[in-house]
Amino acid sequence: MSLNLTQKIIKEHLVSGEMIAKSPISIRMDQTLTQDATGTMAYLQFEALGVPRVKTELSVSYVDHNTAQMDFKNPDDHIFLQTIAAKYGIVFSRPGNGICHQVHLERFGKPGKTLLGSDSHTPTGGGIGMLAIGAGGLDVAMAMAGEPFNLKMPMVVKVHLTGKLQPWVSAKDVILEILRRETVKGGVGCVYEYSGPGLETLTVPERATITNMGAELGATSSIFPSDDETRRFLKAQGRENDWVELVADADAKYDRVIELNLSEVVPLAACPHMPDIVKPISELEHLAVDQVMIGSCTNSSYADLTKAGKILKGRTVHPRLSLGIAPGSRQVLRMAADEGTLADLVGAGARLLESACGPCIGMGFAPKTNAVALRTSNRNFEKRSGTDSAQVYLVSPEVAAVAAVEGKFTDPRKWVSYPEVKMPEKFTIDDSMFIFPPEKGDDIEIVRGPNIAALPIKEEMGAEIVAKALIKVEDNITTDHIMPAGKYLPLRSNVPEYAKHVFEGVDKEFYNRAREMKKGVIVGGDNYGQGSSREHAALCPMYLGVQAVLCKSFARIHLANLVNFGILPVTFKNPEDYNQVEVGDELKINVSSFDGELTVENLTRGVKFQVVHTLSDEDKVILKAGGRLPYAKKQASA
Repeated sequence: MSLNLTQKIIKEHLVSGEMIAKSPISIRMDQTLTQDATGTMAYLQFEALGVPRVKTELSVSYVDHNTAQMDFKNPDDHIFLQTIAAKYGIVFSRPGNGICHQVHLERFGKPGKTLLGSDSHTPTGGGIGMLAIGAGGLDVAMAMAGEPFNLKMPMVVKVHLTGKLQPWVSAKDVILEILRRETVKGGVGCVYEYSGPGLETLTVPERATITNMGAELGATSSIFPSDDETRRFLKAQGRENDWVELVADADAKYDRVIELNLSEVVPLAACPHMPDIVKPISELEHLAVDQVMIGSCTNSSYADLTKAGKILKGRTVHPRLSLGIAPGSRQVLRMAADEGTLADLVGAGARLLESACGPCIGMGFAPKTNAVALRTSNRNFEKRSGTDSAQVYLVSPEVAAVAAVEGKFTDPRKWVSYPEVKMPEKFTIDDSMFIFPPEKGDDIEIVRGPNIAALPIKEEMGAEIVAKALIKVEDNITTDHIMPAGKYLPLRSNVPEYAKHVFEGVDKEFYNRAREMKKGVIVGGDNYGQGSSREHAALCPMYLGVQAVLCKSFARIHLANLVNFGILPVTFKNPEDYNQVEVGDELKINVSSFDGELTVENLTRGVKFQVVHTLSDEDKVILKAGGRLPYAKKQASA
């Protein structure tokens, strides 16, 4: 049987189920990664499972989100993460070592392996030929405990690349072009698999930019073959022995095919406030810019910073704006320093930020009021930058650097000669900022600060849900809408405190209403829960008594997180029934059986309508138990 690349890796790791599109399957995970904004909760959950050591080939705990240490909360979380990593056999990447996805690509990614990460941009690993999937922290905790990861067998979309990128056009423009065509929900339930003669023109970091931002399609993952280019990258990282060739069979079948001629791609920008609102730079020319940020897990590689340095060398940042540079890793920062790139950037007036996520998640370098901000990151959701009124555009490092000099949007193809950058034959390798765990962790004492609160556990689900509609929201509600990040990130390990900010930017009275009603239902539109993998967008509503979410459609990771925390996720059979519910209506849902459709009775309005679900048999059992953690503990005790 001929197989595509995605099917080959899944077949090698399949634990249960059949490789039939949309059917439930379980796969073995070789590696896991966490970052500190999601990791503290993930490791509290792993600890609650009572497993003495992780059972994966490799698990890495990165600190890259909450690095601004304004008080004790973040450093307390970091020492907790460091000690729990030592105890349970996890590699710890210290603050300053870099962004998890960039560092993992450099030092740990292996073609053909599976990777599960508690961050939605984990598919970055697909740039090196991994099947890398983002998930909630509880799913990652279960994978570390040796449990398989449950998902629906994805459909596989072939992206056939031809041609070659023209000067001033980058990998960022490639994924923006795909987003323009596919939209932020076009990839739900899919893996995007890249192929064609255009592959050989793209380096591994360029491929990783594309797979990283494939998350904005709503895709399960994105993946490139492991070829000679992959081998060159791994050799330059001193890891040639990790290389294996991995390509699709010549006659492999796909669910859909996208044709993309790289020669025809032009410089693009994602406009406020969604990554799929894409326009050519030529249509935005002369729009004044107030801030530029080059960095994030999407575009902070050696080549990205070197190109920016060549553009800015001998020039000065326009007086209108502020330019921030955030290298993706310590490796990138050291090479930029050694080769003079850092001097060129700082000499031009750039502000050097930490090798961390920072501005992308609203943790520092916020724009001014009503600012037009150009960023090389992957999301431009409203208010995510830390400034409610900011207009954030997503662009390539080349477009960002030119705008930093010009003070406005400028089509870079009209500018001076293009800054060619060759990939180094050898990267600077220094793994001293990793702390590798001891063989045994029995004697390690886990250090817990006062901000680390106990895990909230939901009670078992009864035969029916009777609760009022707490809020009604529109389409494309993101996890940033549900659980704001930025200044609230230090509360990630303290659910009772973090829960005070659920839907804060959408409805400031939500928390008080939820506390008063004690139980409730959320009503939403299409693509509910898109964006970050943050499980707190399910965990904190669960803590506030949310019993169910009724919407038109769900984003993949959030749907799984709702099940994990015992919240019933259902969709309107008839989308028009969204209009049958308003805030304050009392709803009754019979959940004595999950077979077939469920009936929702609006007791306030005297109407009934049907809702449907995509729950597997295991999902149903997990929901009845009150969530995956109580279900797992119940299984263990039995």
